[in-house]
Amino acid sequence: MAKGYNARIASNPYIVGTFACIGGGLFGLDISSMSGVLNNPAYNSYFNNPSSSVQAAIVASMPAGSFIGALSVATLGDKIGRKNTIILSGIIWVIGCILQCASQNRGMLVVGRIIAGLCVGLASAIVPVYQSEITPPAIRGRLVSVQQWSITWGILLQYFVEFGCSYIDGDASFRIPWGLQMIPAILLSAGMTVFPESPRWLFDHGREAEALEVLADLHGGGNQDDELVQLEFNEIKNQVEFERTEGAKSYFDLLKPGILRRVSLGCSIQMWSQLSGMNIMMYYIVYVFEGAGLTGRRVNLIADSVNYVLNVVLTIPAIIFIDRWGRRPLLLGGFGFMGFFLMLVGGLQGKFGSWIDLDGAQVWSIPADKGSVTKGVIVCSYLAVCSFAISVGPVSWTYPAEIFPMRVRSKAVSIATATNWAFNMALAFGVPPGFSTIAYKTYFIFGTFNFAAFLHVFFCFPETAGRTLEEIEDVFAQGHVFSAWKVSRHVGKKTLDDVVHAPGHEVKEVVDEKASA
Repeated sequence: MAKGYNARIASNPYIVGTFACIGGGLFGLDISSMSGVLNNPAYNSYFNNPSSSVQAAIVASMPAGSFIGALSVATLGDKIGRKNTIILSGIIWVIGCILQCASQNRGMLVVGRIIAGLCVGLASAIVPVYQSEITPPAIRGRLVSVQQWSITWGILLQYFVEFGCSYIDGDASFRIPWGLQMIPAILLSAGMTVFPESPRWLFDHGREAEALEVLADLHGGGNQDDELVQLEFNEIKNQVEFERTEGAKSYFDLLKPGILRRVSLGCSIQMWSQLSGMNIMMYYIVYVFEGAGLTGRRVNLIADSVNYVLNVVLTIPAIIFIDRWGRRPLLLGGFGFMGFFLMLVGGLQGKFGSWIDLDGAQVWSIPADKGSVTKGVIVCSYLAVCSFAISVGPVSWTYPAEIFPMRVRSKAVSIATATNWAFNMALAFGVPPGFSTIAYKTYFIFGTFNFAAFLHVFFCFPETAGRTLEEIEDVFAQGHVFSAWKVSRHVGKKTLDDVVHAPGHEVKEVVDEKASA
């Protein structure tokens, strides 16, 4: 049995993989901590009624910190390990929450959000890597996609906390929710101490006996002679030894032939996930429904909560079927439907809306006598969220975590995740001014982005579902840079017999050598 952690808990890959996803949930908490206070009178009064540009800067401070945190994973993930990086992220989150909860002015709030963002950047980059390296290929997509589900749960739970606290008078209405955000992070850092380190990281750092033990506990019920355990151990050994002969691990490795293409794909999927317009529906859903003609703070809060519930529920089918349906079909369907529904929202608002004065500000909104149009915009907004939840959301975390060889995985995923936060920050700045200037045309821009993403995925993204991380090397060795649809789902698939008869790499010899050591 495994040493140094509770074997009964740590031997279940579902428990190990899903617990780490609390790190993703922290990002969801932050989204609601801001969207829930946009129309909170106490918040607006205390922070001197921030204008749209000031509020955009406050919101964007978190992804700015996340950008730095994601880049830091490249060093931390390789040096101190996947597990310890997750633990560190939870500690940083607690510090950021304390500063936010105690904020006396905008500056202190922004600093707290930047520090919390460091945690989110670390967690969002390292958790998918950790999950992909401790799970068998048959369920890897399912477990990594739970990262997105945890984000949706964070959004939902924090939003209801914000909703309940909105009935409290004074500063407590926004300080209590900000303070309660510390609890999941404390659970994350404390709980991760009982879980194992990534077997691939252990092997790469000369701790081969521990790596074999962890693999056996996670994938073989503690049996080191299990065929799947032997297959995976030998593949990791071969891959690590090959990568060590390729040269030192550095950022220049990301520019090597075969790797640069994958870096481009990893960064692109994170970029498109942001440009899909989902952030509009999360951070600024209040503005979306104001544009639809939905007025009244309590009514708006209830409509927003429906949006977040749908986001949680519709992520479940993707978690269950992502490994059966594959990555490509989900991405193509998600971007296609997102683009369609956002175009409908823009078209309805453009046809029936006009500029009105709302609380002293000019807002593009649908008149009250156009109730059916208002309902149509709200429904299309919900359907856009559903389209993302069941497709792009989960796959955007799964795909980058599984396409890179081990020697560059930590650095490459950190770069891809940093791309996510760079565009997240840009959109946090750009969306509020967009609503206040070009109004409904903002939806046309994001709809176009979705259709562009659809074409990019169709031509350039090969299928990776159901393969081990080592087998994916064969997928990209096929070429097909601009004809990804030609890559069969059977390319790269290996059996135990293939590995046993590979020259110089008999599985039994490897296992016997480790057992005698």
